[in-house]
Amino acid sequence: MKNRGIKRQLVGTVVSDKMDKTAVVQVERLVKHPLYKKYIRRRNKFAAHDNDNRCNIGDKVLITESRPISKLKRWRITDIIEKAV
Repeated sequence: MKNRGIKRQLVGTVVSDKMDKTAVVQVERLVKHPLYKKYIRRRNKFAAHDNDNRCNIGDKVLITESRPISKLKRWRITDIIEKAV
């Protein structure tokens, strides 16, 4: 049975804001290599819903898992943590 009560939250950087009401957020995480024990950076891109088009490229944002909004959007931008310079 899936954990339905808690929604996942991730912190990432906006890499594209060209779409209307959508921002592409890149999330980076560190993974330990099973054999060499060295930490490797892994990146994922998520299409996140940005209703007011508040985000710009380079902003650090908090995204929260949500119900499917479109074909690719399953995340919402909850908060802008840091604005781009």
